[in-house]
Amino acid sequence: MFKKSSLTGLGYDFVNREYLREGEDEYSRRFECQFNSHEYRNLTPVEIDVLQHNGNYSPNWNDVRVTDRFIPEQIQNSKFYGLVRIGNMSPSFIEFRDLQLPIGIYNSQIISSDIGDDVAIHHVRYLSHFILGNDVMLSSVNEMETSPTAKFGNGIVKEGESERQRIVLELCNENGGRSVVPFEGMQAADAYLCTRFRGDDVLQQRFLEITENHFSRRRGFYSTIGNRTVIKNSNIIKDVKIGSHAYIKGVNKLKNLTINSIEGAYTQIGEGCELVNGIIGYGCRVFYGVKAVRFILSSFSQLKYGARLINSFLGDNSTISCCEVLNSLLFPAHEQHHNNSFLCASLVKGQSNMAAGATVGSNHNSRGADGEIIAGRGFWPGLCVSLKHNSRFASYTLIVKGDFLHELDVRMPFSLVSHDVANDQVVIIPGYWFLYNMYALMRNTSKFLNRDKRQLKNQYLEYDILAPDTVNEIFSARKELEYAVGKSLGLESNETDQFYEEKGREHLANPAVRLQHEVLLENAEASKRKVLVAKAKESYWIYKRMIAYYAGKLLVDYLSENSIEKLEDLLLHLSDSNREEFVNLGSQLILKKDLDLLLQEIKAGQYNSWEEIHDYYHKLSANYPLEKFKHAMASYAELENLSTDKWDRDFINSLIHRTWETKKWINEEIFKSRSKDYENEFRTMVYDSEDERDKVVGKLSDNAFINQQADELTLLEYQIGQIKL
Repeated sequence: MFKKSSLTGLGYDFVNREYLREGEDEYSRRFECQFNSHEYRNLTPVEIDVLQHNGNYSPNWNDVRVTDRFIPEQIQNSKFYGLVRIGNMSPSFIEFRDLQLPIGIYNSQIISSDIGDDVAIHHVRYLSHFILGNDVMLSSVNEMETSPTAKFGNGIVKEGESERQRIVLELCNENGGRSVVPFEGMQAADAYLCTRFRGDDVLQQRFLEITENHFSRRRGFYSTIGNRTVIKNSNIIKDVKIGSHAYIKGVNKLKNLTINSIEGAYTQIGEGCELVNGIIGYGCRVFYGVKAVRFILSSFSQLKYGARLINSFLGDNSTISCCEVLNSLLFPAHEQHHNNSFLCASLVKGQSNMAAGATVGSNHNSRGADGEIIAGRGFWPGLCVSLKHNSRFASYTLIVKGDFLHELDVRMPFSLVSHDVANDQVVIIPGYWFLYNMYALMRNTSKFLNRDKRQLKNQYLEYDILAPDTVNEIFSARKELEYAVGKSLGLESNETDQFYEEKGREHLANPAVRLQHEVLLENAEASKRKVLVAKAKESYWIYKRMIAYYAGKLLVDYLSENSIEKLEDLLLHLSDSNREEFVNLGSQLILKKDLDLLLQEIKAGQYNSWEEIHDYYHKLSANYPLEKFKHAMASYAELENLSTDKWDRDFINSLIHRTWETKKWINEEIFKSRSKDYENEFRTMVYDSEDERDKVVGKLSDNAFINQQADELTLLEYQIGQIKL
């Protein structure tokens, strides 16, 4: 609204009097958020003369306050309105990379702001209601301002505002039915909880109350910029809370943001970016034309090369380049690098990779914008894959190029899903990764561990391909294979599911019997055409081998640190336990019963802050390695149909030996997978010689991952040799 007032009033009445309580003034919130505790004084007549001689102006010099270490000569051609307080100054210049600026204020306009010690402000046309830390550098910025209702990206409502002014993230669904209220410090686990359980009004109300308890509804908070932060060559910066050591250059617009940054994990935002209504974690990189609106970017993640992130949550250690992501909740370690990929209205549970041309989530193939896609860890839609809502995918599903015109429910993990156009059918190879591409699969674990740059890892993010979530899926997949094979045998159609499972199990367990008929999956696609299972027998057996390897590897690790007597005591106590259900809570796996308890206690009012809930996550993280081990032992007991209290030392030793054999086989398969790239004539035809090939792609013998796996086998052999049974 256009308005004209007296020049002497510029910089005052930041907060309307109707929102001030008794004993407060417009500076009450400002004085609560200070970097320094200086004693400020009024300017002397001599200092005012020097300032005016240097081309400076203020309608009220009495409201320009300074410390005893003030150098008026380093204030030139600038204007001051309202209460401006300037910290200590020294006759120095600050240097950051190639930018060198004298300390002081030059050719700038300052309105009601606090300037820290040794700050350099050059050509800032409009700086209003900011608190600057020490050693801050501002150069060539058009507009920096703060509104009295600034929220810094948090989904709160200030006094006098209506509910419709609340910023929410419309995650997982375009219709807003799973909207969450964002807040600084929000983790993927928090976002997941808030998007689920939508039928529980009491729980959802508690989530809102807990979020609002963390923030003040009062007006009058100033934007802040932390120590040693550099901002240069930028256009509009409004309502921001920026940490220390951040580096911001060439941005078009930053509005309503919290930007976390510290010296050891500084955040950088670069040229052409426009970021509005968001929260950015520590150690992030955002540059080259990124557009992000209503978003959370978790720590050590990147947006670059024109990426668009809208109404979405991106987890830790993730990268999105070029492409467009809408209305999605993405757990840590998500990778999406190609301009022509599109992801919408999806829940992707981590360690995922979107290939070029993948279109995951166009709602234009249904009657309303209310579809969703849910994908487990390791989701990989391949080149030019088009998927339809609603669809669901088990962990480590790889999808081959094709237009999938019907909804899919792929329940078998580590599968390859392809569209057989010639025969108009879907073909699924369960356990494909184990059977045919062990190199890429096993490399995932070490790759994501190396990319986890978190300095404080008090939340256990699960990156191992074999973990309670994937192993539980394998058990379900084996059961589904048994049923599908049993149905394929041409038996009576009116038998029970258990009957078919038993017949299928007998067929699959007998290595001498070959499958003679097509094996079809039921309820895997919303169509009348076939969904064919290929390699059913091989898949069934590789699933079993990997469950045993999962248990054996954790057993060796346990016995490397504990005695056999302690193991036997633990196994005795586990004898009545079943394999537990786990939930992927933002890439942290927790027991479902622990999640149920947490939700129950939240509803009962036992948790009143997200910090308390995060402490619960951390407590579960500390217990997770033991819970994972117990799950592994229960899994092997179920696989072998032998209670853990019946395991003698010979049985334990056989599992250890079986584990060594499987690890040796895995290493051989890893080498075999990678060696194809050196032997296939189509791979090698672009090189004039083997020497040129080795110069370009490196020698196979020098492959770091293969050599790392060899070292792991050596370590496993050493661990086994140290175990005393």
